[in-house]
Amino acid sequence: MDDLDFIQFIANIKKKTGIDLALYKEAQMKRRLTSLRVKRGFSSFADYFQALSQDSDLFAEFLDRMTINVSEFFRNYARWEVLANKILPRLYRESSKLRCWSAACSTGEEPYTLAMLMLRERHSFRDFSIMATDIDEGAIAKAKRGIYLERSLQECPKELVQSYFRKDGITYQISPEIVNAVTFKKHNLLADPFDSGFDLIICRNVMIYFTDEAKHELYHKFSKALRPGGTLFVGSTEQIFQPQQYQFESEDTFFYRKLK
Repeated sequence: MDDLDFIQFIANIKKKTGIDLALYKEAQMKRRLTSLRVKRGFSSFADYFQALSQDSDLFAEFLDRMTINVSEFFRNYARWEVLANKILPRLYRESSKLRCWSAACSTGEEPYTLAMLMLRERHSFRDFSIMATDIDEGAIAKAKRGIYLERSLQECPKELVQSYFRKDGITYQISPEIVNAVTFKKHNLLADPFDSGFDLIICRNVMIYFTDEAKHELYHKFSKALRPGGTLFVGSTEQIFQPQQYQFESEDTFFYRKLK
């Protein structure tokens, strides 16, 4: 009964939202959502879904738990230095304006990191655009507000904190210059079509939650969305072991260049 209850919940969520929970690793997703259901006092997923359909706050909490909104500025700092010193200079030699996409951007730390990096090196990195997308409208709303706790800035260089943040009590407000450098919109990686012609796509610490089949499909879609020579930047637990099957070659650790 428990399995049937969860399977029907997955079907109901897909019908309501277009989000296919079957493409996420089942054990992780079921454990996370069971914990939330029990915490809220529901004895079955059927009862939980009925409540989600009637209570917008409960539904927002469900989306937040499902999408795992955990991020920070310059996460795994050494990789961002590789991006700044090796990847971006090559991309700029090949294109006068860079089109960048931060996929599954959560609450904005990743695309804002890219914007700060670009503006810090503005003598080298000239014209660029950054699109940032996420499935969670609540996370996007938080990103647009640009208010963060100090723990999100642990790896952010002090000079960038001083240049681009204003401290207000226990929070930090990011500058309008950085906010205006990023365009946010809602996007479901597993269901919505991708734009194309990107020079750089960043998708980090998200793929680990998907099934192998879903990851395989996404790597193909990311490859098609990049221009020849464009780069995919993934997370520290998401190394692609056979990049050639997606028309990629390894450019550096966690960076994959699309073959021309």
